[in-house]
Formats: sequence, structure tokens, C-alpha cells
Amino acid sequence: MSNTLEKKRGAPNPIVIIICIILVSALASYVVPAGVFDRVVDPNSGRTVVDPSSFQYPEQNPTGFFDLFKSLTLGLQSASDIIAFLFIIGGAFGVMEATGAIKSGMGTLVLKMRGKELLLVPACMLIFSCGSAFAANEEEYLAFLPLILSICLAMGFDSLTALGIVFGSTGAGIASGCTNAFTVGVAQGIAGLPVFSGIELRLVSLALFYVINVTFVTLHARKVKANPQSSPMYELDRSRAQTFEVNEEERMTGRHKLVLLIFVATVAVPVFGVIQYGFYIDELAALFLIMGIAAGLVGGLRPGQIADSFVNGCHNMLFPCIMVGFCKATTIILTDALIMDTVIHFLAGLLNGIPTVLTACGMFLIQAIFNFLVPSGSGQASITMPIMAPLADLVGITRQTAVLAFQFGDASTNCITPASGMTMSALAIAGVPLNKWWKFFVPLVLIWWAVCCAFLVFATVTGYGPF
Repeated sequence: MSNTLEKKRGAPNPIVIIICIILVSALASYVVPAGVFDRVVDPNSGRTVVDPSSFQYPEQNPTGFFDLFKSLTLGLQSASDIIAFLFIIGGAFGVMEATGAIKSGMGTLVLKMRGKELLLVPACMLIFSCGSAFAANEEEYLAFLPLILSICLAMGFDSLTALGIVFGSTGAGIASGCTNAFTVGVAQGIAGLPVFSGIELRLVSLALFYVINVTFVTLHARKVKANPQSSPMYELDRSRAQTFEVNEEERMTGRHKLVLLIFVATVAVPVFGVIQYGFYIDELAALFLIMGIAAGLVGGLRPGQIADSFVNGCHNMLFPCIMVGFCKATTIILTDALIMDTVIHFLAGLLNGIPTVLTACGMFLIQAIFNFLVPSGSGQASITMPIMAPLADLVGITRQTAVLAFQFGDASTNCITPASGMTMSALAIAGVPLNKWWKFFVPLVLIWWAVCCAFLVFATVTGYGPF
């Protein structure tokens, strides 16, 4: 995904960034004391959780030279489900692209949206935000990023607009987590709260985050539309403009319409499947594989052409897949070196002495910092909530407020941490250097932090419950 122009401008290769993080993690295993909590089975949820009173310092277990390199292969193995998912998505879209349906569909969309292109931003973000808030969709949006990117560039926006649509949506949806079983559901179960209780305040947060994020992305898109050279990605986007060139005069054939109908059906089925049947990566990958095969046959491709197009599509996902695996290596090193629990123990200790009205904000900041190391929401809940829930009792705030602090913290840094496979994969797909992404999106993240703290102060003062 990187190109010559990017190298000339001095942007670091994303793999180099991840390798540096892995090396720092390995070096930390020699400096940070090893620490462990005992794990017990929570009788309420049946999950294995941390016993907050059991922290102890075992013998140091630093990362060896050979272990450092082994962590990379273990990371790829650990992320095999996501990697397989990305390959299937890439292959399926490769077949769709080979039918010509995507190009003709984009041409028609650009033509019909002429003069009202900015409506694309709130429309897409409404759908994606609701998907994240109610069905826990996040990594799934990587499947749609190439299409969103193509449409944004064809309409005169830039690649940052495309990423803003995706991450602005997931930021709003994951932060509110209205019926997110993997984060709010897990955290409330550990805290002994009724699952999905307190949804009223979460719905308010969803609406507010949606408005803020749509406004932020729309203002940027309008600025780029009026003056393309104002975009930090202008030269990089222009260098690949031919790749995303859309022929607006190309009309859709009957076959093209059927292929796009298959695509729409494939998008709709997972939403129902996730809510009704608990579909996850394996089921979604199977649906996209079916979509690719069906699209190829309906689109008039021969079996050999379908196979070739599928392989070409997989090739486009190779770099993002490597990034996902390498990101997992960081977590493996911190866990195997027994310093992950030490970090949590230290961060929890920082809350001592903070005024009660600000304690929830302190919890939020700790969750946000820890999220740089463990972007997995359910994994983070299992590690931190057994500590934060009883801590909430001690400092005089409700457990529901502690869960809200966890949820906000989990969502607020997902889109900027280099440890997130989702983030690094999306940047690789869009061809956006990490430094340019940070410069664009960090201001919005800071706004999120202010809004999160305001919600948490309100929750603390009002006794957000039921308890």
C-alpha cells in the first residue's frame, strides 16, 4: 500500500511503527516488574475474571531474543480468524470489481448525487453508527472501506473523508454501546448489573457523538470539495486518481444491477444475523464468500476468471493482514512477560486521592490509556472491570458509571492506537500515513474526551444506576 511518493515525503512505513512498538514492549519486560492477578470464575457471569485483591509480584520473565521473533508468528496465528476474514473480503470484492458492477454503480451514484455529494457523509455515518451501537460492528466495516474510498475520491473528497466516515461512525457507536454484547454486555455482567441497563443515557450519547462526528467530517469534506489542494492527502490521492477514476457515462447493465443487488443483500443479512443469531467473523466471512461466487456467476465471469479475480483481491489485503498479526504480537509479549497486570495495578492505584466527582473521569483516562495496549473491548473488560467495579463501590460512585467509563475509554482511542489491527489495516487500505491520520483525527478525539468527561460527571452527580 505504500508508494514512492510516500517514501519521498518521509512518512514511516506502518510495519516499522509496529516493529518499534514490539521492541519497546520487549524492552519494558526487563524494566517493568512482573505482576499477576489470580483469575477466578465469576459466579454471576460464568466468565474468568481478575481477583482485584490477589495482586503479587512473581519472578521476572523478560522477553528473550528468540521469543521476540516468535511473537510475530504467534501474533499471525492468534489473528488468523481476522486475517482469514480480510482475505475473504478482499477476494469477494475482487470478483465484484471484475464484473464491472462496482465501477458502473459508482458512476451512476456520482451522477445522481451531483450537487448534493455532502449528503453521503451523514447517510453513511447514520447506518454505520447504528450498526456499531446495536450490533457491535467494527472490523466488519473494513469490507466496505474500499468502496467508500472509491466513492469519496470520485465525488471530489479525499481519503481522510472516507476514513472519517468509518471511524467517526464506529467511534459514536462503540462509545454508546447501546446493545453491544461484547463490551457493555460483558462489563455489566462482570459488575453484576442487568445487561444493557442504563440504555437511555447511552442513546443520548449516541445521538450527541453522531452529530459531533458528522459535523467534523462534513466540514472537512466540504473544505476539500471546494479546494482539493487543502487536503493533507492531496498529492497522495492525486497520484492514484486513475485507480479510482469513475466513468459517469457508463450505464449499468442488467447483470450489473443483479450483482449490486447481491451486494446489498449481503450487507443486510449480517445485520439481522448479528442481532438475531449472534453471527461473527466466521459467519460473515462465509456470507462474503457466497457473495463473491454468486456475483461472479451472475456477472458473467467464467470459473477461471472468478478464481483469478479472487486471488487478485486477496493480494490487495496482504499488507493489512500482516499488520493485524504484528499488532497481536505486542499483546502476546506484554502478557507472556507478566507485565500486563502490573500496568493495570499501577493505573488503578492512580485513582487514590482523586475527588469523587472526578473519579469516573480518572477511570475513563485509565481505560483509554490501557486501550492503547489492549484494543479488544471484551478482553479489556475481563481484565479491568473486576478491579474497577469494586473500586467504584469504595470511592462512592455507581458501578453503572464505572461501566460507562470503561465503554468510553474503550472507544476513544481505538481509532488512533497503532496497536489496533483495525486502525492499521484501514490506514493501509486507504494508503494514509499514520502521522497524517493523527493530525486529522486527534482533534476530534480530544473533543470526544471532553464530552465523555461531561457525561461521566453527570453520571456521578445523578447516581447513574440502577447501582
